[in-house]
Amino acid sequence: MERPKQFEEHQWVGDKRTQIVYDVDRLADESLINELMEAGTYLCFGPDTLAEARNRGYRPYQGNGYGTE
Repeated sequence: MERPKQFEEHQWVGDKRTQIVYDVDRLADESLINELMEAGTYLCFGPDTLAEARNRGYRPYQGNGYGTE
């Protein structure tokens, strides 16, 4: 999927409501990110890594809607 305009330089985008982080380069369902952009409950991480997202308490999206591993 193409990265949203707000996150052209970021691969990892988090949802503040669910504490789930999405890899926008590997996400097949664009509707998830579109809904997140509309809700305005997103954030990016610096540095832009999964490790940094996990440091902030976010879990990676696993395709089932939950950040379970």
